[in-house]
Amino acid sequence: MIASISNNLLAWYDIHARDLPWRQAPGSARPDDAAWPYRVWLSEVMLQQTTVAAVKPYFAKFLTLWPTVDALAAAADDDVLAAWAGLGYYSRARNLIKCARVVADRGGFPQTESELRQLPGLGDYTAAAVAAIAFGQRAVVVDANVERVVARLFAIDTPLPGARKAIRAAADTITPNKRAGDFAQALMDLGSHICTSRAPRCLLCPLHDDCEGRKSGEPERLPIKPARKAVPERYGAAFWITRKAGREVWLVTRPDTGMLGGMRALPDDGWTARRDGSGQPPLPGAWHTVGAVRHGFTHAHLTLEVRRLESRGENSPEMVGDGVWWPVSDIGEAGLATLFAKAAQIAIAVG
Repeated sequence: MIASISNNLLAWYDIHARDLPWRQAPGSARPDDAAWPYRVWLSEVMLQQTTVAAVKPYFAKFLTLWPTVDALAAAADDDVLAAWAGLGYYSRARNLIKCARVVADRGGFPQTESELRQLPGLGDYTAAAVAAIAFGQRAVVVDANVERVVARLFAIDTPLPGARKAIRAAADTITPNKRAGDFAQALMDLGSHICTSRAPRCLLCPLHDDCEGRKSGEPERLPIKPARKAVPERYGAAFWITRKAGREVWLVTRPDTGMLGGMRALPDDGWTARRDGSGQPPLPGAWHTVGAVRHGFTHAHLTLEVRRLESRGENSPEMVGDGVWWPVSDIGEAGLATLFAKAAQIAIAVG
């Protein structure tokens, strides 16, 4: 059974592999150049909790701006964060910069899973994926798609997250010594397009003869997920402060640590769990509420009221903190995090 699983899956992958800009054709030799592990690592970091469709344009943009890890390491933090804006989970961007500089200093990426795990931002999954895909090392690569495939294949019915140890152990038994990178990507593709969360397409699956979940008649029941916890609500205000008849807006850079750390943003009131929020504007003046933004984070939902003020000499934001006056016409180039880009759109639309 074990040998048939890896053989059947690789044979399926040779025909049905997705054509992605960070992949080699199935079965092809790994490129013998330093740019290859960089491309693999960059794509895997971007793909964490993000769809392939969303990542493709960002991947292309980063390779255009910084075609090598050395080029990325030499880039200014603000430039990288601005290029990342809109992709979300901004701690990944900060770790991307840190990791690029560590790799550049050591002269290249390490090739083993254990050494890769020591790099900033590389957890078990990313280290295993880079080891297998970039360097051909045998490594057990388990993302959410692989987790689902393996749980069904072996009918692992322990609820998550407790099932993860058993899922990884089972994945280890079917990972071949050769073509481990192709095998990992084949499992990902199978989970993405065949062994989907709902209505899995079992008749098209190359592993259907070996799948215990299919034999049970309820493959979609697995893996068993814990009950969802209620997502807390947060409330706050963002402040759109302009001058020169609305042609320039005051932008700040958020602290390096915390939510949206290091990103360029509108000033805000810090957010709170209370519905009324603190909502205290940073300056005196005739503030006007122009709308609100609703935004979902992994840990909370946020409703952010957008308030506007035309700055004068007596209420200049330069009096209360560091920032920059940014042309409103070029707001798309500011690299605002998605939350604040939404707030800016509302303020601009009102005029």
